[in-house]
Amino acid sequence: MVASLLRAADHRRMPWKNGGGETTEIAVFPPDAGLSDFDWRVSMAKVAGDGPFSIFPGIDRTLSILEGNGMELSIAGQGAVRLDAASEPLPFPADAAVDARLTDGPITDLNVMTRRGGFTHSVRRMHIDHQTALTATGTPALLFCHRGTIEVDGDDLSAQLTPLDCLVLDEAAEKTLRLSGTGTFFLIEIRRG
Repeated sequence: MVASLLRAADHRRMPWKNGGGETTEIAVFPPDAGLSDFDWRVSMAKVAGDGPFSIFPGIDRTLSILEGNGMELSIAGQGAVRLDAASEPLPFPADAAVDARLTDGPITDLNVMTRRGGFTHSVRRMHIDHQTALTATGTPALLFCHRGTIEVDGDDLSAQLTPLDCLVLDEAAEKTLRLSGTGTFFLIEIRRG
């Protein structure tokens, strides 16, 4: 299993595509890709005001709230959806027009995006307060630590994740991982096709 541990302090900060705020890039493929030519991308964004989302042609997106009281999204073709930190991750096309209205103050969100026709993805928010086993099927699979401290062990792998760290498992398909600790994390699985 090939693994890379991406520490929170090393994540890259950059302007939003529409210039309306700042995004923190956690992982991107290919590694040197920009906002217009990535195959997949995982990032966080601070949203401090109401307004439109950036449009990403040919991209599918899943959004999760990490911090704050949430927001309401008006998504073209889907209507209005309210998201908060307890909501399930929300998938929608990143090339649909989306307007966001904050519920009560700024939020921080987690974005997972894949290029339609080449890649797909799934995102699950998970909680741990004991030892558990997890089988990842993505190639890659990413474990993004939201809160707490999580120990990850597997074939020739041992890592400790603290808040906003991300473990990228390049060849995780059907590999069993042993997790321990107390915290909340996101399992992001990316697949070709």
